[in-house]
Amino acid sequence: MARKTTHSTSPRSGRRKSSYSNGDGGSCLEVQDYHPTAVPVRDSKVPGGPALLVPAAGWSAFVTAVRDGSL
Repeated sequence: MARKTTHSTSPRSGRRKSSYSNGDGGSCLEVQDYHPTAVPVRDSKVPGGPALLVPAAGWSAFVTAVRDGSL
């Protein structure tokens, strides 16, 4: 799997949208940085909707597994 980076959707909010997201209404995942204990994850198409709070250690393990191709 080719590694793709994320880009900032709003430098003021600290949110990053997956670079796999596109403008045609497909799957859009957005995470918010700078939370010490949890990573808020949400659907970027529904900015006022709920966010899933993932423990920071769990998010780190998930990202590492995706990058390593073990997931």
